[in-house]
Amino acid sequence: MKATKLFRFSIITIILISYHQNLFSQNMDSDSSAYQFTSKTDLAATSVKDQYRTGTCWVFSGLSFIESELLRMGKGEHDLAEMYLVKKDYHARAIDYVRWQGAKNFGGGAESNNVFDRIKESGIVPESEFPGLNYGEKKHVHGEMDELLDAYVKAVVSNKNNKLSPAWIKGFDGILDAYLGVGPTTFNYNGKNYTPGSFRDDLGINPDDYIEISSFTHHPFYQHFVMEVPDNWSLGLVYNVPLEELLQIAYYSLNNGYTVLWGSDVSENGFSHTNGVAIVPEDDIAEMSDNERLKWERLTEKERKEQLYSFKEIVTEKTITQELRQEAFNNYQTTDDHGMHITGYATDQKGNRYFKVKNSWNTDNRYQGYFYASENWFLYKTLSVVVHKDAVPKEILKKLKL
Repeated sequence: MKATKLFRFSIITIILISYHQNLFSQNMDSDSSAYQFTSKTDLAATSVKDQYRTGTCWVFSGLSFIESELLRMGKGEHDLAEMYLVKKDYHARAIDYVRWQGAKNFGGGAESNNVFDRIKESGIVPESEFPGLNYGEKKHVHGEMDELLDAYVKAVVSNKNNKLSPAWIKGFDGILDAYLGVGPTTFNYNGKNYTPGSFRDDLGINPDDYIEISSFTHHPFYQHFVMEVPDNWSLGLVYNVPLEELLQIAYYSLNNGYTVLWGSDVSENGFSHTNGVAIVPEDDIAEMSDNERLKWERLTEKERKEQLYSFKEIVTEKTITQELRQEAFNNYQTTDDHGMHITGYATDQKGNRYFKVKNSWNTDNRYQGYFYASENWFLYKTLSVVVHKDAVPKEILKKLKL
């Protein structure tokens, strides 16, 4: 996504900077927000989790999505272990990084496809079997571990022996064991014995049932391509569709009972965690209606910005086109920032539509860990979505040759 503005620089740095800058710069009085939402579709989801001081939004959002899938399939409510997959992904990423002789990005961030790749290879376990807090903290804090792992693989690549020893990956895994735990090979859950693989199979999770979809013009539509973002270290493929079809897929999925795994940029001023809203205000006076233009022309640039992002009134949003979206990606204005989970959609008082988004930043905002992203924000800032194949309209599947 999950998952960078998901993952152009160090994901830890970007997410924490974006999060705290928004807390500081946005209106802190959540009761003052003008936005009132009426739910249109609200699908089942598990409780909001907290990735805390880590760059692991990709796995928190991915497992939240899978937990909703289990609810949809009648498998009951489960709390799956994020750190089990983080550990497996770090192991796979280290091998890949060393094989590429350090010519790739390395860190705790990843993409949505890595959730499904790791589950397919290594299974999954309940949170109770692998909380991943083996280092004296009550919440996930990965700064020290991330720095150690980064320094370790760089040292392996730059070693002066002119060859690699077979011991290096054991040493790397030893760091993971120390911080996250060794992890179970067998466990008992709800009175039944499992391995991580048999637990996956018993839950009915089939990673091949899910596809990742995006919309960019630098690749042909209805074909797949490798998303060019640094944390796509495993070169995961996404299918490419026109922007209007990306939006169609999101609504079709939600209207048919399937939630949506979402990778997006959250670093713009229009994103407010505190107020629980993400919008794209129209800030170009030339594009405003006559009445709006008269109102905004009386204000200074500073006053204009303050009002546009105060969330004290519902503002007109920018019209998003395929070209505008592409330009933002091309110039790094839209980057791979954060993975989240769309569980429904709603309307505001004026009938504008918003996606209801489950985040992984705890529950300390207006909507107890959720926020509402406008349709314009989705069109402008989406990197990709992951949905079940059955959640894609048949005419689009046919175009994708699926």
